[in-house]
Amino acid sequence: MGLILLAPRVMSGELVVSERAIETTVLAQSTQDWGGSPLAEYAQGQPEITVARVTIPVGMALPLHEHPFMTAGVVLQGVIEVRTDSGKTHIARAGEAVIELIDQPHGGANIGDTDAVILVVYAGIKDQAFTVPVRHGDI
Repeated sequence: MGLILLAPRVMSGELVVSERAIETTVLAQSTQDWGGSPLAEYAQGQPEITVARVTIPVGMALPLHEHPFMTAGVVLQGVIEVRTDSGKTHIARAGEAVIELIDQPHGGANIGDTDAVILVVYAGIKDQAFTVPVRHGDI
């Protein structure tokens, strides 16, 4: 359910209510990651939020990695397949959100015909890595 706010405007010193509305649409809200595991408790330490734009060119894949903290992303363009090292997969298309796995090896591949662009939000701890490479290969 979205939150709708009327957007007042000021024109020539008088307040005018716009006919357009500001809309908020929740793309994802869950207590579980995309694989169905419960999200971990928040970590101890100074919280640090990182917002990143990740571009995966056509035909390329991210190597296996883990996130020690909660991470979520929205596919802005293209199609990605997220895959665990055990073969479990999740496909996300432009406009769809993904709540990432925590402390589970996975990688993402661009399976579309255009660059995949993902807006990712990492809820981490200051001075700690939010992505950790897994050394036993790519997906």
